[in-house]
Amino acid sequence: MLRQTRQQVDDAIIDCAATLFARHGLKETSLQRIADAVGYSKSGLLRHYPSKEALQDAVLERCLAGLHQIVREVAGQDPGPERDRAALRALAELVMRRPGFVALLLSGLLHLPADCEHEVLKEHIDTLMSAFDVHPDTYDSDPNRVIRVAGALGALGVARFALQNHLTAASLDELVEVSHRALGH
Repeated sequence: MLRQTRQQVDDAIIDCAATLFARHGLKETSLQRIADAVGYSKSGLLRHYPSKEALQDAVLERCLAGLHQIVREVAGQDPGPERDRAALRALAELVMRRPGFVALLLSGLLHLPADCEHEVLKEHIDTLMSAFDVHPDTYDSDPNRVIRVAGALGALGVARFALQNHLTAASLDELVEVSHRALGH
């Protein structure tokens, strides 16, 4: 059996922590719970991340970097169905690679716009929404668009978790299509 690289171990820790933060909240998720979930001792986990706050910051930073990448990928396109499809495709690919990030984002959507547990999580939601040309200053003026985008994101996230390992790269097109329809296109 091949030994994992430090990057692979860090990726696994961060994705698992994101899933647990989504499920139990940032405050209620202990280092011990994360260590148990990834199969490390608490002291082993602390060798990778010196504190819960450092791990939380790493999770949120990595998640935000992934979202900014999606926004950059679609930024040159005019708002509309094709940009929405491109954003959904990029997000679906992220869902496949990092399901914990999507779980964390969806848990943040439950608190949109003002009740986020963590201000950085609100920033993540705002960044994600901007990929669909929805911005915090327009949430109130176009609530139907916000609802449709949230529904499309929910479709991606729910399908990922409902189907788990049964969702394959081959089914990605259908997942994007279902989510795209939720946007009203």
